[in-house]
Amino acid sequence: QVQLVESGGGLVQAGGSLRLSCAASGRTFSRYTMGWFRQAPGKEREFVAAISRGGTATYYADSVKGRVTISRDNAKNTVYLEMNNLRPEDTAVYYCAAKEGSTGVVVNSYEYWGQGTQVTVSS
Repeated sequence: QVQLVESGGGLVQAGGSLRLSCAASGRTFSRYTMGWFRQAPGKEREFVAAISRGGTATYYADSVKGRVTISRDNAKNTVYLEMNNLRPEDTAVYYCAAKEGSTGVVVNSYEYWGQGTQVTVSS
């Protein structure tokens, strides 16, 4: 059982940067694989990035690779998504998610979800 709360979204111009944060409750945060997903209007939720339980392995969608960095601080029960060189097509609600076990990139494999934070990138 874990509760997730995202923050850090907002309105930025194309080429700008944002850092999203996800604060998790509980004492077992380090046992969860963490991921970021996003959903744009009229589209399905899609994978963005994931990080292993110990933070030693990361995975990225091809659409964001090289522009985003996922990290975690298990002592603070927090996972981050740093986004650079943002594009209008990055506009979406960004969700933090957690799953038990090893790292995954499939939406349905994640059990716990935050409420989402809006990211809007203007041209």
